[in-house]
Amino acid sequence: MSGNIVNQSPFLRTSREFPYDDAHQLSVEVNKMYISIASEVNIRTIGIYPQNRSAITGNTVFITPTKQQTLRQLYTFSSAGSISHNIKTSNIYGFLQIFGTFTDGTNWYPLPYVDVTDVTNQVSIEVTSSDIVITAGGGAPTISSGTIVLEWISQP
Repeated sequence: MSGNIVNQSPFLRTSREFPYDDAHQLSVEVNKMYISIASEVNIRTIGIYPQNRSAITGNTVFITPTKQQTLRQLYTFSSAGSISHNIKTSNIYGFLQIFGTFTDGTNWYPLPYVDVTDVTNQVSIEVTSSDIVITAGGGAPTISSGTIVLEWISQP
C-alpha cells in the first residue's frame, strides 16, 4: 500500500475537556475546537445543485501542484437542442463531470443515453464554449423534461 494516500475521512472528537478556572486556557481550547470543526467541515462534499448560478462543491482536485476547487450548476431542458451555460470556459481548467437524466413522461433515461441495439436511438450531450448541446437520434425516446449537471475545475 502506498504511503502517499491523500484521502482521509473527516473526524471530529466527540468529547473535550475545557478548563473552567483559566480564561486564557479556555480561549485557547475553544479556538482549537473551532479550527478543528471548520477544517473537517470544509473538506466534505457540498450537496447543493443550484440552477442559474454556480456553487462550490467542496471537492478538491490536484491536477496541478496547486489544489483547485470544483464548481457545479444544474440546467433543466424540455427537448433536444442547445442550452446556454454562461460559463466562461477560457477561465476554467476544464470540466470534471457532465451528467444528467431525461424522461419521455413514462420512463427515465441517463444522459448520455446509449441503446445497445440501435445507434439511432441514442441521446448525446456535448458542451461547447457557449452551450450544452443535446442531440437525439431519430429513434430516440421523446424528451419531455430533464436535467444536466456540469461540474468544472477552477483555474489554480
